[in-house]
Amino acid sequence: MIVIKLGGSLAESGVLVACLNAIERKYADGVVIVPGGGAFADQVRLAQQHWRFDDGVAHAMALLAMQQMALLFKGLKPAFSIAGSIAGIQAQSARQKTVIWSPDIAELDKAGIQASWDITSDSLAAWLAAMLSADELILVKSAVIDADLDIDKLAEQGIVDKAFCGFIAQAPFTVKIINHRSFQCLNTTNRSRAFW
Repeated sequence: MIVIKLGGSLAESGVLVACLNAIERKYADGVVIVPGGGAFADQVRLAQQHWRFDDGVAHAMALLAMQQMALLFKGLKPAFSIAGSIAGIQAQSARQKTVIWSPDIAELDKAGIQASWDITSDSLAAWLAAMLSADELILVKSAVIDADLDIDKLAEQGIVDKAFCGFIAQAPFTVKIINHRSFQCLNTTNRSRAFW
């Protein structure tokens, strides 16, 4: 199984459909797509600054932003399925469906996921990959990725969130961080095991 996180900024940069098309074209099954919160999450940040509500409320609202993006992805790719829970994802994957994750807030709360802006859809994708015993996690970004930088440096630059390193510290799966242009050209029969 492969977990592919599509950054919310891909929608703003106009390449979201191309990335979804690449998934549809190159991966037959066993793929779970994790949506970033995109502009919906940006609105949560602005609302928190204005209204001063706590991070617990902001966390729940940011998860709702991911759910909105999941619905957008589903609207763009009706053949993909959508699931909120680990069990739901596993059931859809067993039917050889490409699954879009619409995160279940209660399930994440039960798992003890901290309510913090240090944890974004990057870290949640890593958590999900671990829960699903995935073979590989791919983060697709609109930013240019410097192949010479290690994961800690990417976190310092804000390419991945601050908590991501902790979430993958003991990861049994391969992690790849890749620019959307490289992702669209990725050959699934000969994938590099390095960070991109």
